[in-house]
Amino acid sequence: MRRKLAATFESVPFRNVILRDTTRFVTPELVSRVALCIVWQDMGLPFRSALTIGAIGVAICTHPAIAASKSHVVTLGKSITVQWLPETGRGGNQDKPVTLKVRPLLLDGHIKEFMLGSPHDVTDRLFAVRRAFRVNDTLPQETASPPHWEWQQGGWILVDRVTGHVSAVNLPEFDAEYSTVSWYRDYAAYCGVSEDGTKVFAVVAEIGRRRAILRKELQGKSIDENAALCAAPSWQRLPPRVSFEAAGSVRQSFVVRGHAVDLLDESEDEAGTK
Repeated sequence: MRRKLAATFESVPFRNVILRDTTRFVTPELVSRVALCIVWQDMGLPFRSALTIGAIGVAICTHPAIAASKSHVVTLGKSITVQWLPETGRGGNQDKPVTLKVRPLLLDGHIKEFMLGSPHDVTDRLFAVRRAFRVNDTLPQETASPPHWEWQQGGWILVDRVTGHVSAVNLPEFDAEYSTVSWYRDYAAYCGVSEDGTKVFAVVAEIGRRRAILRKELQGKSIDENAALCAAPSWQRLPPRVSFEAAGSVRQSFVVRGHAVDLLDESEDEAGTK
């Protein structure tokens, strides 16, 4: 069989051209097929059968569901200073811009997103970070002028360091201007705001769950233009517990047990911290 192949190749009129320019035809799949054919030919299989089995083997090994996922390089760029203009004017003058520092999130050297603040490592592979973006603030009658871009604070995203995949973190009733998230493991604690802006809730959300594991209204607190921002909740461990203390409401602590949260008595909380 090998002699027949050699004779066939010698009869090809353009063999010299093929020999001079073979590198562009050599692919990993072709090398794998030739190697498999040689192995199965040595095992006594007919050449046609070996070629067919080799092609099937390569197709299986290179299938997207079986082949290893491609690794990417995720890095954080240098921070830049931008101006952010709050839309509601909560906690200050609406016409006065606020200075923010944003950093680009780079995937293989290309900008994937912009981020605010410091990232939170959920695992050694996943980290959560707050997103920043620019919105076109140009009015319809200003079409002749260049677009007017304004920076906005967004929600939180989850980034995979290996694959570079970015997904949104579901934080129920999270308010981009009012809520300050405090992270512990894969739990996010913050003061959430109702859609009409009249109520404030103590919220604990867990990554991967659609509903919050804690949603309790904080009495004596309402949102208006002069309201101070809700302080970031504080976490403690053994057992994991979180405390909320908003202006106009009493301090409340909750124990987190898996997907459930229980109200903690303040006397027990003080005894546990001593």
